[in-house]
Amino acid sequence: MPHTRSSLVRDLHALGVTPGDLLFVHASFRSLGPVEGGAETVVRALEDALGPDGLLLMPSFNLVEPDRRAETWDIRTTPSTTGWLTEFFRRMPGTHRSDHYSHAVSARGKGAEAFVADHLSREGLRSPWDREPWGRTYGTHAPMHRAYEAGGKILMLGVDYHSSTYAHFVEVLHWNRRREQDPEARYRYLKRPELGAFWDWTGDLRRGSVGDAGCRLFLIRDYVHALLQEVETNPEPYVK
Repeated sequence: MPHTRSSLVRDLHALGVTPGDLLFVHASFRSLGPVEGGAETVVRALEDALGPDGLLLMPSFNLVEPDRRAETWDIRTTPSTTGWLTEFFRRMPGTHRSDHYSHAVSARGKGAEAFVADHLSREGLRSPWDREPWGRTYGTHAPMHRAYEAGGKILMLGVDYHSSTYAHFVEVLHWNRRREQDPEARYRYLKRPELGAFWDWTGDLRRGSVGDAGCRLFLIRDYVHALLQEVETNPEPYVK
């Protein structure tokens, strides 16, 4: 039997998604198994689980070859490269997208337009993906930074930690702290699977199934702070 909108909502609530949440979703649509109504049903189920006061975010990245990202960027038409569900989400009427040539984020729900409106701001944390005329990739007004500050949750729906873009946010925080002591400090790329294994072992997270997909749900802030502390005190296992 295919999964339905109502059965997916039940699964999401059982996992720990609650009305009013700010939810950042990494997803593999295929992992869900058969879904009556396809990708639209999945998005509507997520919206139902969050209710009218919730905010739903998905990555809408343009991760083509690095030297082609700027030239291929159009906020209205450039496809999301982070999976079919994120591309379907981007194209839905009423979805809003931040303006960043490589690390755009799409949003639906309460306050969505304003939440992603200021990605051109050049305030806050520096990162290797910063490029004019676009703003700071993970800066103060970037959607991923705002989600972190707002106490949002991450839902990893049928994906592993290779998909955890917040590991880059940890890298950026780590680099900016190190630059305060040494402006020439080298940026350190981190091993996502190893960090994910650490988080699975030590973190406060919920695990369960939505449809056929194995899922993890946890607070962005808890995840970022735990990984940052581990990297700062024990960097060797995690630095590429």
